[in-house]
Amino acid sequence: MARTRPLGVNTWVWTSPLTDAALREIAPRVAGWGFDILELPVEDVTDWNPQVAADVLSEHGLGASVSLVMGPGRELVAADTGTIRRTQDYLRRVVDLARAVGSPVIGGPAYASVGRTWRLTPGQRDAATAELVANLAPVVDHALAAGVRIGLEPLNRYETSLVNTVDQGLAVVAPLPSEGIGLMLDVYHMNIEETDLAAAVTRAGDRIAHVQVCGNDRGAPGADHLDWTAFLDALDASGYDGPLCIESFTADNATIATAASIWRPLAPTQDAIAVDGLAYLKGLMRD
Repeated sequence: MARTRPLGVNTWVWTSPLTDAALREIAPRVAGWGFDILELPVEDVTDWNPQVAADVLSEHGLGASVSLVMGPGRELVAADTGTIRRTQDYLRRVVDLARAVGSPVIGGPAYASVGRTWRLTPGQRDAATAELVANLAPVVDHALAAGVRIGLEPLNRYETSLVNTVDQGLAVVAPLPSEGIGLMLDVYHMNIEETDLAAAVTRAGDRIAHVQVCGNDRGAPGADHLDWTAFLDALDASGYDGPLCIESFTADNATIATAASIWRPLAPTQDAIAVDGLAYLKGLMRD
């Protein structure tokens, strides 16, 4: 039987960008279904009010996790100094939002804008990794002071050319304090880039900071071909005791649907992605 752990869902399943009004509508439904965590994306640091969010989550007995968003113009490598400083400032403000709503982690591809790809020789990759470590370091210091851990997320090859695998992610986070930065594992990307999901989890080990889950097609966990038992067993063996948060996306917002390549319905309803995934994951932990 897999370890019992908190289960969450990202508000991207229903809306983008998140607003205070949307949060007030989503939170009671998510709590009523039996989720423990609501994951809050920060597309812009002014999209939602942290005090409002903290009050709404508290009212419905929900914990928080926070997703950082690397949209156009957010870069920590191969960019001009001003862009890098603005990106660092954005990440620090996301850390502050996480602290305000009680999230122990911010997770996402904190290195380059999603969709940016470029060819790298082995030497260029080493140089980019070193640059990324240097530019992440002050953000990690800020996170440490705030009691928040950054989860660096490897993305699939179509969304970045910089950090695709657990091993590449470990090369970035290894020189930095573990208390301040680890890896965020996302099953969707792992299914594309890792030859063995459980083995990749084992290699990530105690650097796992957060975990996002969904079906291999971004649908509900369990409605897919993934070996969830092996994946959860590996998580248990790694010592990770944090939540599993379902992340998928609504097709109603053209920008996010295009960015995430959501071209068709992934379930009968958006609610079903959350409800069916929750039931499946709870069943695995119960069985």
